[in-house]
Amino acid sequence: MATIVQAQPTSAAILRRRKFIRKGIASTLKYLILSLTASMFIIPFIWLLITSLKVTDQVFTDPPIWIPNPIAWVNYTNALLSPAFPFLNLMKNTLFYVLSTTLGTLVSSALVAYGFSRIRFQGRDFLFAVTLSTMMMPGIVTLIPTYVLFKTIGWVGSYAPLVVPSFFGAAFNIFLLRQFMITVPYELTDAALVDGANHFDILWRIMIPLVKPAFLVIGVMNVMWVWNDFMGPLIYLSDQKMYPLVMGLSAFQTQHSIIWNQLMAASLATCFPLIVLFFIAQRYFIEGITLTGLKGV
Repeated sequence: MATIVQAQPTSAAILRRRKFIRKGIASTLKYLILSLTASMFIIPFIWLLITSLKVTDQVFTDPPIWIPNPIAWVNYTNALLSPAFPFLNLMKNTLFYVLSTTLGTLVSSALVAYGFSRIRFQGRDFLFAVTLSTMMMPGIVTLIPTYVLFKTIGWVGSYAPLVVPSFFGAAFNIFLLRQFMITVPYELTDAALVDGANHFDILWRIMIPLVKPAFLVIGVMNVMWVWNDFMGPLIYLSDQKMYPLVMGLSAFQTQHSIIWNQLMAASLATCFPLIVLFFIAQRYFIEGITLTGLKGV
């Protein structure tokens, strides 16, 4: 009678199996930790959404109600059509504020970063170091002198103090773009200069397409910052007709008794455009943030 001999796994196969198991356990733990961390940030947003769909009697119940019944879509209608929260006018002001400052930030940062990365002149590195050193100065230090300056020239009460400074560049944005631009081979720009192109042509036709991830990162970050900016409009704007969304949301909360479900609906409507923008541009945003530290190494 023939004897059946079972093949024993070799030591190499055992090592591969153990390595596969360890890798699977490490991946499971990694995603578990990431999921728990992400839940800490998403639970407040879920609570915001749930509360915006509740009727008034269900907002502060114990235990809390996680599934609204009935779903009160009317909260959005009442909030967005309320005279205390003129949503369309607030949105118009916000879009003007965001788009104008984003345009100024992108144009000024690109011009200065191109100069620091492509144009050779005496003292360039020193000026770049001085530019970076401005990031170490807290904004609160320059708040009062800046206000006095704008008050003296009569800009307080308008959007000028909020928009005009964006056309003079920001140190972090300049640094980010420069780090990308210095990786572009000099042969490209030198060849363009030989062919008769000027520096503006090189910046627009060569540099910006090659550094598009960083360019979009600056745009998205500026939109998010300006969209949520409360301090600037609070200091420089006095007419409620000029308020952006965050100021209108604050007025909606303080000038009337707080209707929490409508306030949550207005808050969600305020942040919804930012959520959409981030998901549209997240690929470039993550790519730009990831590669920034590698550029220029």
